[in-house]
Amino acid sequence: MTVSRLAAAGTFACAGMALAAPHARSQELEPRLLANVPVHTNFVVAGYGFTRGNILLDPAVPIEDLDGKLHTFVGAYVRSIDLFGLSGKVDAVVPFAGGDWTGRLEGQDTARSVTGFGDPRLRLSVGLTGSPALERSEFAEWKQRTVVGAALQVIAPLGQYDPSKLINLSSNRWTFRPQVGVSHAMGPWILESNATVWLFTANSDFFGGQRLEQRPLFAFKVHGIRTLSRGWWFSLGVGYGVGGRSVVDGAERDNHISTFRFGGIVAAPLGRGHSVKLILNSGARIEKGPDFDGIALTYQYMWGR
Repeated sequence: MTVSRLAAAGTFACAGMALAAPHARSQELEPRLLANVPVHTNFVVAGYGFTRGNILLDPAVPIEDLDGKLHTFVGAYVRSIDLFGLSGKVDAVVPFAGGDWTGRLEGQDTARSVTGFGDPRLRLSVGLTGSPALERSEFAEWKQRTVVGAALQVIAPLGQYDPSKLINLSSNRWTFRPQVGVSHAMGPWILESNATVWLFTANSDFFGGQRLEQRPLFAFKVHGIRTLSRGWWFSLGVGYGVGGRSVVDGAERDNHISTFRFGGIVAAPLGRGHSVKLILNSGARIEKGPDFDGIALTYQYMWGR
């Protein structure tokens, strides 16, 4: 493949995963997070996603039989960087969503429709071993073997939030998400696994002025990625999330999360620097958590010096 096709195949679905149920956090599936691309390469991503089902907006929300329909539009920017000789990336994602929800709150029917911006996300990722920072001329000769990397994502409470409502597009609290992973290439296949912990600050204005705290939420994910000819690739992934029990005004809630997520992506080039991705995903809970089906389509444009 040409350098441009290799770079296009090497980026990751940061916006696509935000499209697919942006609040089902514990099982976000992100293949190619550790993929190496030439330094000074830029990506812009725009996409649309639709999700239907029991979409977990906040594990502290005591709504039963929740049925939601969520439309999400996402814009994202990714840039590859040289981080002290290591391959790194910075990415920013801004979601805009509209949805309708129905359910039962303390035995009474409840519903809400809301449209607005969700919480933006900013992340730094780096390949710690096996992923050197390369110029485009060097990248053409590089082949991946085993990459060990790490990332830190910060989610800022800047989205739409109404403390008088249980269902919101923003969580109204800071979230920090450290992540470590391993990516191993075997011919045309890449196997990836990673572990993540979600760390939450307190929301002191939760549903009428209550104080919401949340225990750490742990997630584990595995991906199988197959590179095809001419820049095509697909991936299949599974994730498991556990933990995240919430505490409201000092009282612990019975909402320990335990849930799986399954997903697949097909990526296709449209020409030099242009590509699209089709994303399918589903969530299935064991105890508490999201139970949904979603589909998303993203367009990506890549350029670099």
